[in-house]
Amino acid sequence: MVPGLSRTFAEALAAGPLVLDGGLATQLEAQGEDLSSSVWSAQVLADDPDAVLAAHRAFFAAGAQVATTASYQVSSRGFASVGLDSLHISRLLRRSVRIARQAGDEVADETWVAASVGPYGAALGDGSEYRGDYGLSVTQLRRWHRFGIQVLADVGPDVLALETVPCLAEAEALLEEVRGLSRPSWLSMTCVGDRTRAGEPVAEAFAMAAEVDEVVAVGVNCLDPADTPALVALAHELSGKPVVVYPNAGERWDATARRWTGDRTVVAGHVDAWLDAGARLVGGCCRVGPDEIGAVAAAVARRAPAPTAV
Repeated sequence: MVPGLSRTFAEALAAGPLVLDGGLATQLEAQGEDLSSSVWSAQVLADDPDAVLAAHRAFFAAGAQVATTASYQVSSRGFASVGLDSLHISRLLRRSVRIARQAGDEVADETWVAASVGPYGAALGDGSEYRGDYGLSVTQLRRWHRFGIQVLADVGPDVLALETVPCLAEAEALLEEVRGLSRPSWLSMTCVGDRTRAGEPVAEAFAMAAEVDEVVAVGVNCLDPADTPALVALAHELSGKPVVVYPNAGERWDATARRWTGDRTVVAGHVDAWLDAGARLVGGCCRVGPDEIGAVAAAVARRAPAPTAV
């Protein structure tokens, strides 16, 4: 947030809506970065932090108000193959928040930093975040997430983004880890229709989040835009909280070929339906770049009330 402004993230959200950024990896690729590493944009964060800073700047320049950090795939498991220990992981997590904050501080208006807490499957690099078939218990998932959540919370982001969660066990684990943490969080599931990627009723995750005071928004991300309007309405109804929604561009990820397939969708075309259904955090995920976020921001601006004549 720009120095001199004192609203909390929750206060800004209540006055919302707020525009999120898009796919950080998408923008890094557009800038010419190599994302062939098993840890994707996290490798760029380690090797070329200025590139991450430039990506955040591009989204802010397009109209985003919230920067999501490059911490999605920063984990001890993911980086074990390249020889980084927990000290290095901690430094990278902290760096991700500082870089996003630096980019925001260059913007004249209010900006916010959402620290990305990616799912367990993101560390595996095999596409299992789109399946949720981990075979791990809630206790095991809590233990695995605890270190990253604590480091990110300590460095002071405006909100923790518990994102791209594909199964109920991981949703429960994340919610229990942020309960009592005194740090605003959002929970964002990834779905097909009204089911989690693991085939469970996503309504159960939305209802679980309603009971956690730290959760300031509930919703969905990294899914087909066509599924989002109904899910936004369901999340709002069952959680009683503001809704966060940021789909991908309608394509599907082929983890074996490491490429996106299918037809693209104009994400900004859904903004009115999202806002009507209770969304207060809107943006894009994979394959959604600054131009599309600019269109999302314009759609949000058109919904803003006209200034009152004096």
